Amino acid sequence: MTGALLDLGRMEYGAALELQRRLAGQRARGEIPDVLILLEHDHVITLGKKTSPENFRPQDVPVFQVERGGDATYHGPGQLVGYPVLLLEDHDVRRHVRNIEEAVMRAVRRFGIEGERLEGHPGVWVRGKKLASVGVTVTNWVTYHGFALNVNTELSYFNLIRPCGLDPAMMTSMERLSGETISFDRVKEAVGIEFSSVAGQTFAPRSLENLAEPGNVK
Repeated sequence: MTGALLDLGRMEYGAALELQRRLAGQRARGEIPDVLILLEHDHVITLGKKTSPENFRPQDVPVFQVERGGDATYHGPGQLVGYPVLLLEDHDVRRHVRNIEEAVMRAVRRFGIEGERLEGHPGVWVRGKKLASVGVTVTNWVTYHGFALNVNTELSYFNLIRPCGLDPAMMTSMERLSGETISFDRVKEAVGIEFSSVAGQTFAPRSLENLAEPGNVK
């Protein structure tokens, strides 16, 4: 079966959250195939189920309390956000998280960046700095939420929070690591290719309107 890749450009966080929830319900009912959403958000703070008061303080940036695991994090321009909406047939959430990490590590390797895992801290790390965050939720064995990869992200916005409970200085970006602005479209393409490889199915570009085409739903 072929999955669907939705490139949604820049989308407001609340609209993207509602879209994920709707697609997760459709996937659980077998109405659509697995979906990988790739997009950017405007400046926003999201608070996961484990957010503690000391890791967040009120500010002017919009804030959303969400159902994903993890703590507070920031999304904004220059950051590639990926939301895999997948049916976990093996019910293995840990494997799913590791697959996301693996896909991101393979993608950034194409740009000369060697990412790695840090035990106890989901995401992708480079020499002790966090390059990508991962946080998911599961309902009816369909997963949504996903990852945020700092490509050309303005890292100062992480000072608004303690990202995932960490010192904001622990965050890094592909731009900072390479010393140059990175092609956002090339990163998006690389992530799509590598996620397909890791997931064992091709995520082909589709539109929201034709997600439920016959022969593409399992």
